Amino acid sequence: MQTREPLVQPPNGAVDLSNDEIARYSRHLIMPEVALEGQKKLKAAKVLTVGTGGLGSPLALYLAAAGVGTLGIVDFDVVDESNLQRQILHGTSDVGRPKVESARDKIKDINPNVEVVVHEEALTSENALEIFADYDVIVDGTDNFPTRYLVNDACVLLGKPNVYGSIFRFEGQASVFYAEEGPCYRCLYPEPPPPGLVPSCAEGGVLGILPGAIGTIQATETAKLILGIGEPLIGRLLLYDALGMSFREMKLRKDPNCPICGENPTVTELIDYQEFCGIPQANAAAEQANGVPEITVQDLKAKLDSGEEINVLDVREPHEYEVANIGVRLIPLGELPQRLAELDQGENFAIHCKTGGRSAKAVKLMQDAGFENVYNVKGGITAWSEEIDPSVPKY
Repeated sequence: MQTREPLVQPPNGAVDLSNDEIARYSRHLIMPEVALEGQKKLKAAKVLTVGTGGLGSPLALYLAAAGVGTLGIVDFDVVDESNLQRQILHGTSDVGRPKVESARDKIKDINPNVEVVVHEEALTSENALEIFADYDVIVDGTDNFPTRYLVNDACVLLGKPNVYGSIFRFEGQASVFYAEEGPCYRCLYPEPPPPGLVPSCAEGGVLGILPGAIGTIQATETAKLILGIGEPLIGRLLLYDALGMSFREMKLRKDPNCPICGENPTVTELIDYQEFCGIPQANAAAEQANGVPEITVQDLKAKLDSGEEINVLDVREPHEYEVANIGVRLIPLGELPQRLAELDQGENFAIHCKTGGRSAKAVKLMQDAGFENVYNVKGGITAWSEEIDPSVPKY
């Protein structure tokens, strides 16, 4: 068995296990790699999970069951029905509740010995260092680039390990970014991708079972760090392909030119991560959109009801159209350039997708091809379902 310096040492033997805890953790106690001393380390440990969604769910459940003494949870969202396909911390009866409340109740039900510390707030550059300071390990279960860079930089500045995971469709990644012993997240990705280049899970989807695999790997890595056993994923990026049921590994090296953990760091404090990841710029670009006009779903409904001549195009994918549609013509965005000849440039068009992003691209494409009377349906079919016809399914 490989051993390393554990992150947690019980203070002067002050951590003891009750008879009930000894019975609960008996399968750990008979393992020489854990044993009584290791279980005391787990009980003394303080772990923060950032997010209580797809990755945060298995993380919190398994770390609680394993006996981690203090679990902090950061989230400011509420449970939505669309979460339940993958976020197993929450149930149908929790829809509408703050996620931290639902998570706390489930964790305490799994293991009442765990102290749950709730941070019902958005993680920002103003509060990250203060929140992280009290924990031994930070586990990143987020799904957006601003928070990933924020988590990484706060961990580097505080000298704490960042147990990383990410998921998309059928693929996942996991690593341990720990600048004290190896590379950090910025060594791998110094800068975020341009806004809109990488679709989110909400746009591209994710197999509901996938976060269970990656979140469990993150929980395993966290326990190994606490116990000081095995070989953690420091300096390694684990790549998981669920469709092929295969794992690959990439070796990672510390970048001497890394802007935060390199030899001459330029990032010495937490920055405005929305700006860093191009979010305001992207919004401004979307607002300007080079003259892309918009129409609301209410206005579109009024035009259709009045009999006004307007062609409504759906530029989503066929499998999305099968889930929900409003009975209009389907031309997927990827096929639109080749099918523009099917459309009359002199007619009026309203273009919609799920929420308005792809349809805005379609409008710009048609404008560049000479179409003058073409409008982006603001909010897409989601807005139509919410504001016009609730019988249209939301997905």
